[in-house]
Amino acid sequence: MLETALKGRQGYWGWLIFLLFMMGLGFGCYIYQFHEGLRITGMSRDVSWGFYIAQFTYLVGVAASGVMVVLPYYLHDYKAFGRITVLGEFLAIAAVTMCLLFIFVDLGYPLRIMNVIMYPTPNSILFWDMIVLNGYLLLNIFVGWNVLSAERKGIMYPKWVKVLAYISIPWAFSIHTVTAFLYAGLPGRHYWLTAIMAARFLSSAFCSGPALLILVCLIVRRVSNFDPGKEQIRTLGGIVAYAMILNVFFFLLELFTSFYSQIPGHMHTFEFLFRGLEGHGRLVPWMWTAAAFALISLVLLIVPATRRNEDTLAVACVSVIVATWIDKGLGLIIGGFTPNPFERVTDYWPTTPEVLITLGVYATGFFVMTVLYKIAVSIKEEVGA
Repeated sequence: MLETALKGRQGYWGWLIFLLFMMGLGFGCYIYQFHEGLRITGMSRDVSWGFYIAQFTYLVGVAASGVMVVLPYYLHDYKAFGRITVLGEFLAIAAVTMCLLFIFVDLGYPLRIMNVIMYPTPNSILFWDMIVLNGYLLLNIFVGWNVLSAERKGIMYPKWVKVLAYISIPWAFSIHTVTAFLYAGLPGRHYWLTAIMAARFLSSAFCSGPALLILVCLIVRRVSNFDPGKEQIRTLGGIVAYAMILNVFFFLLELFTSFYSQIPGHMHTFEFLFRGLEGHGRLVPWMWTAAAFALISLVLLIVPATRRNEDTLAVACVSVIVATWIDKGLGLIIGGFTPNPFERVTDYWPTTPEVLITLGVYATGFFVMTVLYKIAVSIKEEVGA
């Protein structure tokens, strides 16, 4: 099936060349970081996780969201999702690939990643995060590829593939739950020390991931002869709506708990993010932008007429992605470190090399996703013909 990725229109090759250029630019900046060290980033002793880990956290959610098409199709036999299940699995593969790359570039010295394998520590959440991420990547590769291969041959996929699909369902929940525990298990960080951190992660994942899948399905429909289907997109829209409502509700619960209890450690981060603290307010316009986009998305998703209209649904999906990316990326990571346990505020902002390396990683992920989608769509068109 790989040969189908070598055939495409001019736009397809132009897009791949652009992604290769961005990958090369990012790799060049990474070589510079490798020689100079992480001092070229905006990170410091007080803010030791930055833009890279913010993207990792967000993309783990995108990867986990693949379960929202796998679960209805394999567990509840929702036939309609059969057209797009492989698209969700291939999106998960690209997302996990980017997650692993962001961890790689954040380590500074890349061989440090081998310490997790050579010196395993089962009492460490990082060890289990490595297990669940790599396991989920392999599960989606095996399931997605074998199902697509069987579809091309016009036969039923082997029974063991369905077993792996069943395993991938709880595994998808585990990858974002374990990631949430990385934060919730740190008692010195008040913003992260909450019992509903995993629930917040999953709710944001189940709205942002399907929102991205909807946009991808709409693009696939425009650039190919394969139609993912109106019913499928409409059902995904309903999933995004409910998940986004839960995501905002959980955030408001945190807000209420912090300010009703009047615990300074819990209040200061929210003040830093939405009002500024001790003259440091660089994130304030970003967080209010996220709040505005969240409100826009809720209005468009809750009203049935706008949710069922694909044009306004696309706007809602973009709003969901912007809102969750700012909140879960910049807000969650920087807010968790600010102020520090000594109540000091240390400014952090990603440097130009950080941003370019990040764009390079995203380009790598989109390159993987583009090639996988080209194969999947080509097979779907071939079978349909």
